[in-house]
Amino acid sequence: MSFNAQEAKERIVEWIRNWFEENGKGCNAVIGISGGKDSSVVAALCCEALGKDRVIGVMMPNGVQPDIDCSQLLCKHLGIRNYTINIHDAFKALVAQMEEVGLEPSEQTMTNLAPRIRMSTVYAVSQTLNGRVANTCNLSEDWVGYSTRYGDSVGDFSPLSKFTVQEVKAIGHELNLPNELVEKTPIDGLVGKTDEDNLGFTYAELDKYIRTGEIENLEHKTLIDKKHKANLFKLKLMPVFEP
Repeated sequence: MSFNAQEAKERIVEWIRNWFEENGKGCNAVIGISGGKDSSVVAALCCEALGKDRVIGVMMPNGVQPDIDCSQLLCKHLGIRNYTINIHDAFKALVAQMEEVGLEPSEQTMTNLAPRIRMSTVYAVSQTLNGRVANTCNLSEDWVGYSTRYGDSVGDFSPLSKFTVQEVKAIGHELNLPNELVEKTPIDGLVGKTDEDNLGFTYAELDKYIRTGEIENLEHKTLIDKKHKANLFKLKLMPVFEP
């Protein structure tokens, strides 16, 4: 069955409206804007659902961000209120404090620290401006755990978590977003590599496997299955001991 982007868009917009009626009547949608397809699509969906005056974008470079012009393009295209908050000083200060007490941050620590600081920043803006934080993850990323726990993996509501990358792109085109944002090669924003470089397979390959169970490259199938199993905990609530 082919994907109906128009129907999906309309259903998501209605869902966002209903969610805010129940969980934040009159509140604003606050979105961390990276300049990629996911945050662009989420911001555009929120504009349709709530009106652009209730959508706030937050740009959070860690020092210099080479592609921040894409984030600025999105905010201008949608006409939304936006703020740029550079997290570099906070990032450096936390690393320095760890080193001062004898802790040498691991490579994984350094990779995931910025997304966690960004999420704290988005929530700070949200609580300051009567907001609710939008999660911008998609099904493809969630499937293989390609997100930072308590970083970009969280939020108050998630419009795209059940849609693959290809489906998100289709929704983005349906929303008439600039092509350079929808089709922008996804960069991790952490160490300068593309998502597909980090993952070891393409999103098109992953999306087909998720939706149909079909995959030609068996090595990639093994890798996807391994990542999916290892990262399922990210999608579950924190285990709680029941006395």
